[in-house]
Order: sequence, then C-alpha cells, then structure tokens
Amino acid sequence: MKKIGFLSFGHWAPSPQSGTRSAGDALLQSIDLAVAAEELGADGAYVRVHHFARQLASPFPLLAAIGAKTKRIEIGTAVIDMRYENPLYMAEDAGAADLIAGGRLQLGISRGSPEQVIDGWRYFGYEPAEGQSDADMGRRHAEVFLDMLRGQGFAQPNPRPMFPNPPGLLRLEPHSEGLRERIWWGAGSNATATWAAKLGMNLQSSTLKDDETGEPFHIQQAKQIRAYREAWKEAGHARQPRISVSRSIFALVDDRDRAYFGRGNQSDDQIGFIDENTRAIFGRSYAAEPDKLIKELAKDEAIAEADTLLLTVPNQLGVDYNAHVIEAILKHVAPALGWR
Repeated sequence: MKKIGFLSFGHWAPSPQSGTRSAGDALLQSIDLAVAAEELGADGAYVRVHHFARQLASPFPLLAAIGAKTKRIEIGTAVIDMRYENPLYMAEDAGAADLIAGGRLQLGISRGSPEQVIDGWRYFGYEPAEGQSDADMGRRHAEVFLDMLRGQGFAQPNPRPMFPNPPGLLRLEPHSEGLRERIWWGAGSNATATWAAKLGMNLQSSTLKDDETGEPFHIQQAKQIRAYREAWKEAGHARQPRISVSRSIFALVDDRDRAYFGRGNQSDDQIGFIDENTRAIFGRSYAAEPDKLIKELAKDEAIAEADTLLLTVPNQLGVDYNAHVIEAILKHVAPALGWR
C-alpha cells in the first residue's frame, strides 16, 4: 500500500488559455481540488510555496480552509521556504491550522531554492548571521520551529498579566499535540537528507536533486532515501519515518490526455544548474497508456522505496481535469502496482 496525493504549485496567469487567471482562482480551486481528491479516495492534498511569483504563497490560510472543508485527506506543503519564515509565528499558524484540520497537517519545509528575486528573504526582514549562508539561516529557522512545536514553556510570564497564566514558563499557543512528528524536510542532497533524519523529520524528495553520482535520477533518489533511513536508524528514533517522492504522471485514457501529454517529449531526465556551483538532475515525467505506464513505473526505484507518492498536477487546466488526472492513476495504475 502507498499513500497517493497531489501536489499543486498553484500557478495563475491572466491569460485566456488559463483556467486559473487570478490569485483568488488559484486559492479557491485548490480547496475544490482537495475536496474532489478526498471524494476520489486520494490520501493527500499538498501545495508548493513560492514568494514573489504568480503561485501559491502564504500557505496557512489555505491549509486551514482545506481542513475545514474536508474530513479525512492529509493536508500538507512541499515545501515552505524557511529562509522567509518567523519560526515562532509559524508555529502559532501551524498549530491553529492543524487544530482546524483535526490533526491532518503534514508540513514539508526546506531551506528553499532559487527564487524570483535576488535574496528575497531580505525583504521579509531576515539576514544570515555573520559567517553563515542563507541556507544556514533556513536550517536554523527550521530548528527553532521544531523546538517550538514540542510545546514546552520557555517565556517568562508577566507578574501582572492581562489574563491569568498557568504556572511556570509559557509556551506558544495554540499548541497542536503530535504536529512535531508530522514535519517533513525537502532534501535536495544526500547530506541534507541525513541531517533531517538526525532531527527526526520525515523526508520529502522532489523531482530534482543534486547530481551526485551521474546515475539516473530515480537511482540517485533511491540511494538518498536509503541513506536517510540508515541515518534515522542510527539516531535511534522510536517511530518509523515517512518518505515521499514527487512525480509528474499522466495516464493517457482519453483524447484530452493525449492532446495535453501524449507527445512524449519529457521521457528522459534533464541536467541543469540551480545556481552557479550546483549541478542538478531533474527527473523525467511519465505519460503513457495505462499498460505501458505501469511497466515504466515498476522500474522506478525511488517510488518503490517511498511510502507516499505526490502527483504534481497542471492546476491551470482546472479542477475537473485535475480530478480526472488523479482518478486515472488511482483507478487504472495504482492497483496493478500494489499501491492500492
């Protein structure tokens, strides 16, 4: 069995060709797609967070709204860029959204990736400490956030407060018990995957990672997952971790699918540079008739290693079509691969 969810970047564009022409469209359609995915039997509704872009940005109002409209489906992010975050304020927002959702949040966080503007986190008021990089700052924000989610008191109470305080040091409120164990780290390298394991975070591995061996993407990603599991075991955590991978997968079951994705021009891994010094490998997309798709996916070592698969969806094609994309995988592909 494997949990299967969708991952939306929430793109929008004021274009006649787009079914999502405004930020309002992107937000409201994200809620509608989560409701539809739950009705279809999918396990997760995840959103990506990008700043300074015509995409989803501030996640917690959206997560809370999805939580209020659904009952069962997991609700998450993949990922929140921690370079931009106040970890204390984020702990309050996350606690509130998780309580509204009844403890269904699965928050993916990371140090982030190249953004739309130069050093965008500076506009949010953040600056790396002397001798540190923005990646160091993102990881530090993540560590503080994790510490806040433990729910332990740390702040000295006012001796003459407006409202009566409980005894002892005060913690942030609202606190959602168990959320600390539902935090995931989006790792782009083997080293950050093992770092996440040591801190007791679940692992999210997307459709790109550092090209560390020159091997095909799915093999490198599978090795990353195995390294993470080994580091988790060495850390001695009591619970079992969760691991997700993201993929663009389209079962071609009707003429719409073939028109959109039947050209087969993304069937190979791609190599590029995410900054001046980091060579990255981008995983292939999958688009084929169900029988062929099943055979191709059976060879993907990283999907086999993961317990959760996030399907990246073309959100600008509208809620109905994206629900169809999800349903096609659940109905025509997942059972044959033992995912259902």
